[in-house]
Amino acid sequence: MMMIVLQNVPKKLHGELTRWMLEPSPGVFIGHVSARVRDFLWEKCKAECKNGSVVQAWNTNHEQHFTMRMDGNVKRSVVDMEGIQLVYIPNNTIPPPGAEVNNEIEAPKNP
Repeated sequence: MMMIVLQNVPKKLHGELTRWMLEPSPGVFIGHVSARVRDFLWEKCKAECKNGSVVQAWNTNHEQHFTMRMDGNVKRSVVDMEGIQLVYIPNNTIPPPGAEVNNEIEAPKNP
């Protein structure tokens, strides 16, 4: 099983992926293809994503039971920590204080 998620890519790329996979939701593709086709589709998506992004995940035979990779204009990256893949979100993509509701409880101030 393999999944590809596309964001902000040309519609032509969506059409090409529907030849190999199903698109249950816009930009989300699911299918069962060989490793050769998986790598072919990855290279095609990387080459044609322009200012968009592509994320690919597929099942494997290790601890997490899947592997993933990302390319393009993504705000996250995949980091390998002792054989486990984690998603890293850099600090500069977190909204600055005041941009969202602050849920921290402040200590009472002395009068």
